[in-house]
Amino acid sequence: MKKLLLLICMVAGVYTANAQSATVGVRVGANISNLSGDLRDEDLFENKVGLHAGAIFNFPIVEDFFSIQPELLYSVKGFKFNETQESPLPVLGGTRTREGKVNYSYIDLPILARVKAGPLYFEAGPQASYLLSVNNKTKTYYNGNLQSSTSDEKSKAGLSEFEIGYAAGIGFASNNGISVGVRYNGSLKDFVEDDMNFDGDVTNARHSVFMITLGLTIPSGN
Repeated sequence: MKKLLLLICMVAGVYTANAQSATVGVRVGANISNLSGDLRDEDLFENKVGLHAGAIFNFPIVEDFFSIQPELLYSVKGFKFNETQESPLPVLGGTRTREGKVNYSYIDLPILARVKAGPLYFEAGPQASYLLSVNNKTKTYYNGNLQSSTSDEKSKAGLSEFEIGYAAGIGFASNNGISVGVRYNGSLKDFVEDDMNFDGDVTNARHSVFMITLGLTIPSGN
């Protein structure tokens, strides 16, 4: 958390020093997330839809061509799961199914190099993330009949709270400050510090996120 706060302070310092030429704005959109890496039971994990929202700070380096764009985003990542098991006792028969999703809520700080080519823009750079919370929603069925439904917050024990990754994307930006784009976020390290069983094991796992995003920037100078 201290590392993330230091990065936020650095961004704030750069913004203060360049306030006359900078633009500020907001970003909001959808995440399509899953896990990547050396997963023990890869078929267990499915794509999940989440959200992201936050602030944009853009600092022009070469006017209308190259800029540096830090962002501070709340981002919900994670995965869906669906697991079916046959009864271990043949005489009883039947199947037991567990389905649901796991939400990992993060504060993301991407610092992107941004190149404009007419209305098109290209962006890429490092990203620091801090894990805020973990929420697990699960439904259990037996022979198609709902047996239980739970939604609860999980401990962050065994998970890495601070994460370093990268982001890259492409999009369209209009002259009135509205932009629409797609972006990919990946991680450079596993977010599980210790093996964490999830019926199918979650281990050597990294977040993998595609973002569909809408931005609005407003010049802050005179």
